[in-house]
Amino acid sequence: MRRWITEKFPALFFVTGFLAGAGALVRAAADSTSPAFPMPAVMIGVYLCWVLLEARITFRTARMRDTEDDHGTEILYGLSRFATVLAALYGPLPDGTPLPAAGPLLLLLAGIALRLVSIRTLGAYYSHRVRKDADHRVATSGPYRLLRHPAYAGMLLAHVGLVAYFLNPFSVALLLLLFVPAVVRRISVEEKVMSTVAGYRDFMAGRKRLVPFLW
Repeated sequence: MRRWITEKFPALFFVTGFLAGAGALVRAAADSTSPAFPMPAVMIGVYLCWVLLEARITFRTARMRDTEDDHGTEILYGLSRFATVLAALYGPLPDGTPLPAAGPLLLLLAGIALRLVSIRTLGAYYSHRVRKDADHRVATSGPYRLLRHPAYAGMLLAHVGLVAYFLNPFSVALLLLLFVPAVVRRISVEEKVMSTVAGYRDFMAGRKRLVPFLW
């Protein structure tokens, strides 16, 4: 039973998360205090479109057998993301005018773009679960020229934008104290697994993890 839950977690997480996001979208669109152009609904709509764009990978991962490589980071990472987004979207709704949303929306879009380009660069080697294929190769093109983990960098950047717009203390705390540590833990596990792939240690030596020139 435990193995089945672990293997099917991406699909279960997708369905639960999408339904929760759709509920938040309906709530934001129906908010009587918002003007004719409800930016909260726009932000949530963009986020849900992103979730749909990754749906194919989500269900592909759910069909994969579980391995010992992930060490439970998929579930920790997914649940911390879910909690952060839920706290943001179901907190007090911000003013619906477009101008205050410009910065957070740009962060959200930039993060999504970076993540999707990174996933496309990895192609079949990308998975929502930490794993290593027998023929695994190190990606050094696209955003991997600058960072070891641009997909995670994009993930975090997008959520910084989302939390910055739907700003409340609970979502900020979850982002900083739960979601970011979950990503850091996942990176640590992933790098240990990937360090046995030919060329990965050299790849690590020439790039920072998430932020160019810093970390």
